[in-house]
Amino acid sequence: MIPFEKCPVCGGELASKKVEKLLRGGGNMVSLRVDAEVCQYCGERLYSEEVVKSFEEIRSKLKNNEFTFFQSLGQSFTVDKEWPNKAIHPTA
Repeated sequence: MIPFEKCPVCGGELASKKVEKLLRGGGNMVSLRVDAEVCQYCGERLYSEEVVKSFEEIRSKLKNNEFTFFQSLGQSFTVDKEWPNKAIHPTA
């Protein structure tokens, strides 16, 4: 799947896992689970070339408001700029 035997960041051992990934495109976001190789030491995630191409396609569809093959999960929010704790900022 991945052309690495060890983590390219730290040299740690890799393990195949299903991970949650958030992708953004325009003002839209999708949450999905995806197969990845994950470093057992530093947590770096490695994705196959095919998966990365799918990420790019998903981001493009989100940016262009093309929601075919997407299922609504509810609503998303960010904090208001007037949130009392000034260390917390809105994402948009």
